[in-house]
Amino acid sequence: MRVVILGVGNILLTDEGVGVHAVNELIARYDLPDEVEVIDGGTSGMDCLDQVSDADHLLIADAMRAKKEPGTITRLAGDQIPAFFKTKISPHQVGISDMLAALNFHGLMPRNIVLFGIEPLSFATAMELSPSIAARIPEVVDCLVAELKAIGIDARRKAA
Repeated sequence: MRVVILGVGNILLTDEGVGVHAVNELIARYDLPDEVEVIDGGTSGMDCLDQVSDADHLLIADAMRAKKEPGTITRLAGDQIPAFFKTKISPHQVGISDMLAALNFHGLMPRNIVLFGIEPLSFATAMELSPSIAARIPEVVDCLVAELKAIGIDARRKAA
């Protein structure tokens, strides 16, 4: 089994970088087995095509404008994801949409895709997350770990 965890976002725009911060925290807190690859995708989903192609499971963490309370974590899976991309959900959303379309076109679409979207508070120019969004990072990491557990992968917490 091959699993890819992709953190997406622009860390120069406050909460836009929440996906990148989440995967970095996942790496800092957990030892993951070899079949799990964690990628800081930044703002360019198309650059990740080769790494994401033909994965059994693709987990994505990203900022997502869903007109919910800032910090709300939304889980989308399978067919919910392309439907949600019909409206702009983040400044780099076209990159993810294009990446998924290219994977589908070439027959390399991951078999299962889950997106954890975090409602942002701010897209101001700054490298730190808003305090209320930063406080949600452990919960995003927990969501990723729970998703791994659901597919039979044990993420072991690193010793403190």
